[in-house]
Amino acid sequence: MAALRRKFGEDYQVVNTNRDTAAFTAPVKKKRQRFVEKNGRCNVQHGNLGGETSRYISDLFTTLVDLKWRWNLLIFVLTYTVAWLVMASMWWIIAYIRGDINHGHDSSYTPCVANVYNFPSAFLFFIETEATIGYGYRYITEKCPEGIILFLFQSLLGSIVDAFLIGCMFIKMSQPKKRAETLMFSQDSVISQRDGKLCLMFRVGNLRNSHMVSAQIRCKLIKSRQTPEGEFLPLDQCELDVGFGTGADQLFLVSPLTICHEINPKSPFFDLSQRSLMNEQFEIVVILEGIVETTGMTCQARTSYTEDEVLWGHRFLPVMSLEEGFFRVDYSQFHSTFEVNTPPYSVKDHDEKSSLPSPLPTPTLGESHGHARRARVFSVDCINTTDREERAGQSRLPSKLQRMSSSGKEDLQRKVLMLGSQHSEKACSTGDLPLKLQRLSSSPGPEAAARLQLKALKLGFEPMTQSTGDLQLPPTPAPVPARIHTPLPSGGGRPEDNLPAKLRRMNADR
Repeated sequence: MAALRRKFGEDYQVVNTNRDTAAFTAPVKKKRQRFVEKNGRCNVQHGNLGGETSRYISDLFTTLVDLKWRWNLLIFVLTYTVAWLVMASMWWIIAYIRGDINHGHDSSYTPCVANVYNFPSAFLFFIETEATIGYGYRYITEKCPEGIILFLFQSLLGSIVDAFLIGCMFIKMSQPKKRAETLMFSQDSVISQRDGKLCLMFRVGNLRNSHMVSAQIRCKLIKSRQTPEGEFLPLDQCELDVGFGTGADQLFLVSPLTICHEINPKSPFFDLSQRSLMNEQFEIVVILEGIVETTGMTCQARTSYTEDEVLWGHRFLPVMSLEEGFFRVDYSQFHSTFEVNTPPYSVKDHDEKSSLPSPLPTPTLGESHGHARRARVFSVDCINTTDREERAGQSRLPSKLQRMSSSGKEDLQRKVLMLGSQHSEKACSTGDLPLKLQRLSSSPGPEAAARLQLKALKLGFEPMTQSTGDLQLPPTPAPVPARIHTPLPSGGGRPEDNLPAKLRRMNADR
């Protein structure tokens, strides 16, 4: 362990992935049936073929190649043995019919086949002829036309049997299935982040120095599902993208490679989380295809990963190291993994959380109050709002007094707007109004007549310098009967000085 940490750093921690250790505290699942075994064998058997078994006889060569080795050897031995016995029997029958057996040692008699006078001698003649040994002791004479015909038939039949059986054995021995055994797959697959994205990864390696030409890898997800129409698919196959669009599925398999499947909205693992992985049932079938460099034959290696062979939050331990002049691959760490920090939630949950709008900060009471004061604008709307509130408070005044006050307010509003429009620097908030009124009141000129009106505005309409939220209703005065209406003067003096004597006395009493 210390040597590995010195080699790969302190961050790497080897995790034992053996399911039989006592440290593994997850509940032990019942071993379920695999669709593809770890060695690549498909766990499927065909039954109840009925009359379809004749198709195997029609393709006899492929049937013999697909058989196991023990059956191939048995058929090979039986075929040659039966053929030799049958052909030897035919030569013995010819000798028996011609009477060569009774004249085996007669030098004056010319038999069909010389020195064939029993079955063992006939069998030896056939073997010598078939194997083209030709000892020269047994041979066909010119006085046996039936022997010549049988000899031609024997040569043709022997060539056919040799080509069929020897070719079958050669194809059987040169099959690339044994080459697939030198292609390794990691025992487990892992799920962790790579380049900021959650990925499903597994490792492949080539044990031989000879390369796999045009190596390509594919992945299939086998999982049961039910369609919206109610149809149940027990072994539905779904394609897993391992770089088909980017060309990452085309491998240069010289050193061990880590195959990566990015989990995105198009992936069937889009809503897979660490918690839901414990309740899922699926199988990932990996298919590696390529051309064997030495023979030129296409080779296919397969393996599979079930849900209990997918490790969440793990990463493969590096196996490459740089030596003097070459790179070394340490296959003893080929299946080892170590834990890394990985979010336990799915990519779907992460996208939903990131798509939610962030809550806006709520201003405090002091900030909102100051902001409201800075945003106050002295406009006609503010005057109208104040005017409406004062009208509501004065709704109980006599009609003549209401007309007097309203006419005076309209004149004052028009004068304030005219004064604001004469200056290049306009008031942007009600907080600036008193300063401008002070400057106007202190400046000499023809505006002295309006100075008293602005002071009256400041005294009589003091709530207008505040925001509409701070307006207060003035106290409602007692109703005073009035019969004479005199309009306010346009300039100079207080408005109370121009009222009649009765109204002045009433205001003084009030």
